[in-house]
Amino acid sequence: MNIILLEAEEANSQTVVLADRRAEHIIRVLGVKVGDNLRVGVINGSEGTGTVLSIAKKRPYTVELAVKLTAKVRPEPAIDLLLALPRPIMLKRIFSQATALGVGRFYLIHARRVEKSYWSGSILKEDQTRFQLLQGLEQAVDTRIPDVEIHRRFKPFVEDQLPLIKDIYSHLLVAHPEAGATLLQSMSGKPVSRVLLAIGPEGGWIDYEINKLSEQGFLSFTIGNRILKVDTAVVALHSRITQVRECII
Repeated sequence: MNIILLEAEEANSQTVVLADRRAEHIIRVLGVKVGDNLRVGVINGSEGTGTVLSIAKKRPYTVELAVKLTAKVRPEPAIDLLLALPRPIMLKRIFSQATALGVGRFYLIHARRVEKSYWSGSILKEDQTRFQLLQGLEQAVDTRIPDVEIHRRFKPFVEDQLPLIKDIYSHLLVAHPEAGATLLQSMSGKPVSRVLLAIGPEGGWIDYEINKLSEQGFLSFTIGNRILKVDTAVVALHSRITQVRECII
C-alpha cells in the first residue's frame, strides 16, 4: 500500500482507528511507530496525511491515525476500457493493474468468444470487484475508484448504449491484430481528450463484432503481429495510448 484509503464515513472524524488488513499492512509491512506520518486518502475524495497516534502490534492489529486532508481529488483518468469479459482470474488482474495505470470506467460486455460461464464468476460481485479496484488505487496512490458497468449482451450494448456515450470521447479505438492501421495513425488528425479502448476476448473479436463497433465510429488498429493475452494487452495498449496522448496533446 502506497496510500491508506479510508471510507467516507471513517473520514468524518479527525481520528481514525483501523483494525483490518490496512492496520496489519501498516504494522507488519511498513513498520511504523507512533509519530510517523502516512499518506492517506478518502475513496473518491481528498488526500492528505495520517499521523500515527497509537498502534497494537499483536493480533488483533489496530492503528489509530490523526487525519489531515489537504489535497483535492485527482482528475478522472482519460482512458476508459470496453472489455470483452475475460476469464475470472484474468479479470482480477486486469481490475487491479488497469486501475493502477489509470482507468475512469470499465464496460464489461459479452462477445462470441466469451465463455458464458465467465458471467457467473465471483469477481463480478460488487465486493470482489471493489477489492481489486482498491488494490490498484493503493498501488498507484490515487483515490478515484473506477466505475464498472456490466452488459451481458453485445448487440444491445453496441446499438443502444454506445450511441448515448460515444460523444464524450475524442477517440474510439478497437484493438485488432488484423487491422491495417497503427495506433498512431488511428489517433492522428484531431486533438485527444478522452479515449475509449475496446479489447476483445482471448481468440479475438469476430468480423461481425468489428463491423458493429466500426458502425459506431470505432477505428481498428494493431500494435504488431504478436498475439497477447488479454491482461498483457490491456497494460501494453494503455501504455501506448498514454504515450501517443502525450505526443499529440
